[in-house]
Amino acid sequence: MGEHELTKEEQIAYKHEQDLERLRAFRLMDDDFMTACFDGSPESVELVLRIILNKPDLFVLDVKVQYFIKNLLKRSVSLDVLATDTDGRKYNIEIQRSDKGAGAKRARYNSSMIDAKSMEKSTGFDELPESFVIFVTENDVLGEGKPLYHIDRTVLESGHLFGDEAHIIYVNGTYRGDDPLGQLMRDFHCTEPEQMYYNVLKDRVSYFKKT
Repeated sequence: MGEHELTKEEQIAYKHEQDLERLRAFRLMDDDFMTACFDGSPESVELVLRIILNKPDLFVLDVKVQYFIKNLLKRSVSLDVLATDTDGRKYNIEIQRSDKGAGAKRARYNSSMIDAKSMEKSTGFDELPESFVIFVTENDVLGEGKPLYHIDRTVLESGHLFGDEAHIIYVNGTYRGDDPLGQLMRDFHCTEPEQMYYNVLKDRVSYFKKT
């Protein structure tokens, strides 16, 4: 029976089934699907940040997805996820399947735009919140075989940290170690929620894929 012969209700049900079929192929490594899952789910973002940063006491207060920061004269940015914790720290999580999209200068620009957005006219520079730009990449973009890469400004002459509290982290999406980060990366690549390790992520993915 062709689609043109279906009743309106049957056409709606047919389209819904087609949508679900497309959804079944999505993973958290697909940025649009990830932001849909994380929207309205601070506990999902909280879990991801706790694992990547190894901070089990981190609590997320606010989450915004596809957050647009406008620059009136120059280039604006759209952040996949921008989260704020209970201490005011800012976290930008970006999913990048393309190596080109995870370049060092993009990370630098995201960090600068978050800083600019965080500063009110009357705010002193010492009140600028600590920030983290986190790229979760499909491949090992930096190519050194590490699960995580932490980038902080340092004083070259002494090797001491500069202490500006602006951090950039790359998460190697190919990592599959037998630890929380390895389990998280496996979850990010799962198409079947039943195979996921973390219940918080499993429930969100299942909600979008099964209903």
